[in-house]
Amino acid sequence: MKAHELRELSIAELESRLKDEAEAIKQIRFNKAVAGPGDNPAKIRIHRRELARLKTIMAEKSGEELVNESTD
Repeated sequence: MKAHELRELSIAELESRLKDEAEAIKQIRFNKAVAGPGDNPAKIRIHRRELARLKTIMAEKSGEELVNESTD
């Protein structure tokens, strides 16, 4: 998902996707340890980048909330 699409999601939806991506990374690493490298070794990189993108956007949103609370 693109960053601008992720920015439209709520924090709860972002947290859900964050858990999904972390679980996907864990599953890929487990499969790699048990069965060896899979058919697409770049898959873990894609999931790691998506995880980083989600964390960045969540940090942006929490920063916006702090700014909004302090100005009120």
